[in-house]
Amino acid sequence: MRSIGANDLRMSHPTTTPPTSPTTAPTTPESRLAALGHSLPTPAKPVAAYVPTRRSGNLVYVSGQIPFKDGQLIAKGAVPGEVSLETARACAQQCCLNALAAIKAEVGELSRVKQVVRVGVFVCSQAGFYDQPKVANGASELLEQVFGEAGKHARAAVGSIALPLGAPVEVELLVEVA
Repeated sequence: MRSIGANDLRMSHPTTTPPTSPTTAPTTPESRLAALGHSLPTPAKPVAAYVPTRRSGNLVYVSGQIPFKDGQLIAKGAVPGEVSLETARACAQQCCLNALAAIKAEVGELSRVKQVVRVGVFVCSQAGFYDQPKVANGASELLEQVFGEAGKHARAAVGSIALPLGAPVEVELLVEVA
């Protein structure tokens, strides 16, 4: 009769390690952004006499961000005549990414954001256009995807006849940080 050694036990009863799954939920706002196919841009420099962010206690106010991507506006003009609703939603999302980049530059990492308090979205609108909230959803939905429950916020979606540099959308944020 042969005795059973430690090697025999390992072979007949392999140890199991928790599987690493590619579907494991990302744990930081930056990793959630990456999982969504986004990366934070370099924070935009102000185009006038203001600062990109202002911190007061645990609140960070982000100045209005327009849809710059790689140094260029991704669209110009009024919604819906010159810029489609879908393009305007994409602009709102890019504005939000720019705002998140400004927050990260201010506080170091997005995981310091405790909650998104308020979002203001301005839409360059032609007369008779009333779907500003649908445009604003481009920013709001991204914030919920990145921050979960803490990304839900109060919001204003406002029509305007013109925005800086001909941008179709401008987004400002107010967040609470740790």
